[in-house]
Amino acid sequence: MQILAITIDLDDTLWPVMPALQRADRDLDDYLRLHYPQVAETWPIPALRELRALVAAERLDLAHDFTAQRYITMQRAFDACGISEAPLDALFEVFATARNAVELYPDALPALERLRAALPVASLTNGNADLERIGLHLHFAHRICARDVGVAKPDARIFLAAAEKLGIAPENILHVGDDPELDVVGAREAGMRTAWINRAGHPWPGTLGIAPDLDLRDLAALVAWLEKPLPAAGL
Repeated sequence: MQILAITIDLDDTLWPVMPALQRADRDLDDYLRLHYPQVAETWPIPALRELRALVAAERLDLAHDFTAQRYITMQRAFDACGISEAPLDALFEVFATARNAVELYPDALPALERLRAALPVASLTNGNADLERIGLHLHFAHRICARDVGVAKPDARIFLAAAEKLGIAPENILHVGDDPELDVVGAREAGMRTAWINRAGHPWPGTLGIAPDLDLRDLAALVAWLEKPLPAAGL
């Protein structure tokens, strides 16, 4: 099967996301301690994380919109402290600045440069990473995120939205991502071919059905596969 385009996940595929999220929590806590000490005292980092998880569980209609979930979380935290007018935009800016200060995996940027020279590439994410802030936006022909589409991976509709943007049939698109269920199963159900970026070398979870078309340790391995001579490159 000929691959004519690539969709690629962001968090934990191009960079490890947890360090950035942990830094964002600390920076937000520092901001609250400086400007709203009552809120910081009432809602230390673990309590604010629990509140956000509660919001996510209650607002399943916003499962595709992590940004909206964070806005609601902060409003509730301020409401609980008797402060009705929370500076939500300023708070989110503190979060977003740290959240987008990611450190790419060493293989990510060289791979993106090779990929975009070879094929149309679209980012496809459930998260709220900002590729312009990160400085990677020029590597992508299209950017598809759950917040804009209205559904999140593994829902097939977000993958089909990417295929529509690219103007290419799903069976001719290779989706690349780290998450077995969100990326591999989701893309497979949408009719795409799949590449699992399996940096830790885990066995494929058999409960998730058919294994991915490609099981790769990193993005350099993806580039090597794509750059094989054409007779050997079809899936």
